[in-house]
Amino acid sequence: MAVNPINDTLSLLKNALESGQGSKYKRLADAMEKQIRSGSLEAGSKLPPHRILADRLGVTAGTVSRAYAELEHLGLVIARVGDGTFVLHRELAHKRDEGFRNATEETNGHFDMSRNMHIPGQETAFLARSLLQLAGDPQRLYELMVYSPEQGLPRHRQNGAHWLANGKFQPRTEQVLCTNGGQHGLLCTLMALLRPGDTVVTEQLTYPGLITAARMLGIRLLGVEMDDEGLVPAALDDLCRHNRVSALYCTPTLQNPTTAVMSPTRRQAIAELCREHNLLIIEDEAHAVLLEDRPLPLSHCAPERSILISGLSKAVAAGLRVGYLHAPAALVGRLAAALRGSCWMATPLAMELASDWIENGIAEQLLHQQICEIERRKALVQEMLEGLNYRTHPQSPHFWIEVPEPWRASDVEAELKSKDYLISTAEAFAVGRAAVPQFVRASVSNASHDDGLLVDAFRALAAALRQEVGVVQE
Repeated sequence: MAVNPINDTLSLLKNALESGQGSKYKRLADAMEKQIRSGSLEAGSKLPPHRILADRLGVTAGTVSRAYAELEHLGLVIARVGDGTFVLHRELAHKRDEGFRNATEETNGHFDMSRNMHIPGQETAFLARSLLQLAGDPQRLYELMVYSPEQGLPRHRQNGAHWLANGKFQPRTEQVLCTNGGQHGLLCTLMALLRPGDTVVTEQLTYPGLITAARMLGIRLLGVEMDDEGLVPAALDDLCRHNRVSALYCTPTLQNPTTAVMSPTRRQAIAELCREHNLLIIEDEAHAVLLEDRPLPLSHCAPERSILISGLSKAVAAGLRVGYLHAPAALVGRLAAALRGSCWMATPLAMELASDWIENGIAEQLLHQQICEIERRKALVQEMLEGLNYRTHPQSPHFWIEVPEPWRASDVEAELKSKDYLISTAEAFAVGRAAVPQFVRASVSNASHDDGLLVDAFRALAAALRQEVGVVQE
């Protein structure tokens, strides 16, 4: 990428530094932000190295470094180790700001492999039956149409505890709070227990919903090195010794996007490090519920400092927006205040339906059907990826696939989009300035039940990854 586009704006940057107010790095960042948003600094443009721009503007390299960091925090540029700092494309900047869409906005017939969605099944029939039963119980209907406690009604919390239970991990009802889905639970946790400027450590590749929420709340994210099991304890220890860290967010089971599953030994090591460095643990089990006989959560290893987030969206029905938080008793009040401040209470009608389904076994039935359908779909397409380097897990709804050289993940993404197929690249999950791996994520959980469309989509993906540019095998 050329550096030339910034030459035309140097005088504007100098004027901003000389006439603006506030610290120099902020004046510089504000001026560059205007140039980027106006298009004067084009998407894809490489910004000058810190020292070169500093010399041309008559400021220190540290001033430029802080200005670039501010632009990266705004989601306007991306710094790549060994490459430099680049202006983000509008579409990619939007992706980094917004995270994944919760519904397909495309109207041109795209087949979406970019998102892990709940696969529709029998839940609509169960919903109709449950609503009819509710309609015949005026007292229950009345209770659902008035304000309930912000933590949730006792019955709803009790069923949440049942849903979160896993072997020796048996949550107490009074430690469970009801939320409008897992993302709401994550947002309430960040709002209640962290402050703007606090630092949260997470995997170098992590859930985009965390990236979005942290940016909105002014929370700094640090990415920690990963291996085949997820985040590396020694790397976590090193980050904590050199930074003031408040919390750890991680996905120990079916990590998104790498599909890693931490061993019990690794979980215990992470828990001990969090005790040593006095870190709050925020544990996301959104996909973990799909894993049969999953390991005990970090919340079992370090119950005094762990928040566990889960729900029914991936396994039962995304539209119910039912989520649960499990927290140490001492933190329940603060989390309840965040719930009250964000929405007063989780929607009682959705919680009532979820409680019915957990009690009568429907939730477990729908979970099993979801697992079976994921496995069936993956069996249809897995052969097409033979010879490619990828990771997955039998219960994971997606494949994490390395892009062969000399291609980049963005090339594959663009090639497929031109054929009306959508995938995700590692860029959407990346935290910090470490080099972003050239991987793509492709999910089998498209809401369509047309196996032919699914097979065609993965055939096109395999062709693109094998560098059969412009060719879709028949």
